[in-house]
Formats: sequence, structure tokens, C-alpha cells
Amino acid sequence: MERYYPVAIVTLLCGLLIFAMALTVARTHSKTGILAPAMTGDPLLERAIRAHSNTLEWLPIFLPAMWLFAIYWSAAWAAGLGLLWLVGRVAYFAGYLSAPLKRYPGFFTQAVATFALLLGALGRIIYLAFS
Repeated sequence: MERYYPVAIVTLLCGLLIFAMALTVARTHSKTGILAPAMTGDPLLERAIRAHSNTLEWLPIFLPAMWLFAIYWSAAWAAGLGLLWLVGRVAYFAGYLSAPLKRYPGFFTQAVATFALLLGALGRIIYLAFS
């Protein structure tokens, strides 16, 4: 199990990131005076909600891919790509809050990390299943 500690730490960091984003959304609700359950009416609030939601939408793709990559290839590489995903998501979130067009570098970074994990895990599993 020790070999998976780095991947477990990245997984827990993902949870902390989601929590921090949720707190940012809550603070933005309060800052804009648009209280839940309302979700529209201020562009900053709408961007914060969308950036948080988009991160949640990527989690079911990213997390299984990272764990399967760790199991079938390398836990160290999986954790490294997982950290790259986290950096990309932070850049995406911060960029999106400042201006919609600034979200693209972070989005590209996390997408590359996700697809490396996804395709790496899938390729290895297919290779092992048919060899």
C-alpha cells in the first residue's frame, strides 16, 4: 500500500481543492448579495459557480484514470500527473474568476494530464488483457 501514498495524497488534495472552490462560491454569493439558491445575476458569481461545477464534472474522469494508471503503470507518475491536474485546475479556477478567456491555459493543462492518465491506463489494460 505504501507505493500508493502519493496517489492517495493527490486524491485528498483534490477534495481540499473542491472544498476551497465551494468556499469561494459561498463567499462570492455573499459578496454579490445574491444568496443561494439563486445562481445568476452577477457575472463573477456565475463564473465562480461554473468553474467549480466544471471541476466537479472532470473528477469522475480524472480520479479513476489516475488510480488505474497508478495500479497498471506507475504510482509515482500517476501522482505527478495528478499534481499537474491540480495545478491546472487551480489556474483554470483563478483564470475564470478574473476573465473567461483566462481559463484556457489551466483547462489545457488539466486536460493533457487527464488524457495522459486515461489513455495510459486504458492502453496498458488493453495490452495486458490481450497479451
